[in-house]
Amino acid sequence: MTRARVPGRVNLIGEWIDFNGGTVLPMALPQCVDLEMCTNGRGYDRVKSAEFPDTADFAIDAPASGHWSDYVRGGLHYARRRGWISGGQDVMLSSAVPVGAGLSSSAATIVATLKAASAHVPGLDPAEIAFAAKSVENDFIGVPCGIMDQMAVAVGTAGHALALDTRDCSYQLIPVPAGWTFAVIHSGIARALADGRYKARREECLKAAEALGVAHLCDGDPGLAEALPGPLARRARHVVSEGRRALDAAAALRSGDFLAFGALMNASHASLREDFEVSVPEMDAMVRDAVDLGAAGARITGAGFGGCFVCLIEAPLADAWWRGLHSRHPGTSRIA
Repeated sequence: MTRARVPGRVNLIGEWIDFNGGTVLPMALPQCVDLEMCTNGRGYDRVKSAEFPDTADFAIDAPASGHWSDYVRGGLHYARRRGWISGGQDVMLSSAVPVGAGLSSSAATIVATLKAASAHVPGLDPAEIAFAAKSVENDFIGVPCGIMDQMAVAVGTAGHALALDTRDCSYQLIPVPAGWTFAVIHSGIARALADGRYKARREECLKAAEALGVAHLCDGDPGLAEALPGPLARRARHVVSEGRRALDAAAALRSGDFLAFGALMNASHASLREDFEVSVPEMDAMVRDAVDLGAAGARITGAGFGGCFVCLIEAPLADAWWRGLHSRHPGTSRIA
């Protein structure tokens, strides 16, 4: 039997730019996905989860079906093609990372599957696992995601943010200064990526980059972007400005500039709300109240349309701040 433990992640800033050539700043969470795997000697995979009542039995060559086990089975498909495993597998999954919250439960599940499947492969770099997981999500699951989530959960380290350049996947782990708390709050509003909205935003970004004549939309000229038709101008405005904010936020983290980091988070949320149009009114109210109650900054995190938001608070004030926020929005829950 092989085992793997992989954390979820929260993206502090740098949203929707991982496939646009930007630098992103995710951070590993304490909550993890735990997975156990063993060969079963049969021609099918059996997947169980502590979070779901049913047992999933699928032929080893069965395609994705929209079932919760697809993220495990996609990893198993990839591992068999690489020769890391052979035949059917019994897999037991347990996850403390909330599903549908924008905290990369899917990426963590795939990476955990691949880590367990490759446990006996010597010299395998964590980045290679991340690239494999991205391939699974793109090709097996059918979500055209970038590389941020997979890299964040494969190489992320507790207490550090990962400054990841998505052009070449070079990265630096930056310690979170003492006295800073990044509170991750679940809005209570579920979201899903495979419903077409992620794909639509991605296609708009690619069209905007093509219209501007750049390989990466983060390199677009802000003046030219304003002249793009319809929503493309708004999408480009967010991407270009968010790329700058992410770089500035990494610098603020390195220098310990608490107020500057918070201001960048607030600007990021405004851009996601107005230009990228991936927030919802209920979450806008939660973010406003988070700042009113004392957070230096707050923003929706993940792909949007619900899920979580992340807030920067002085550590000694975090518990009182959370009690105040929860009293205004009792449907929320604190993840970290």
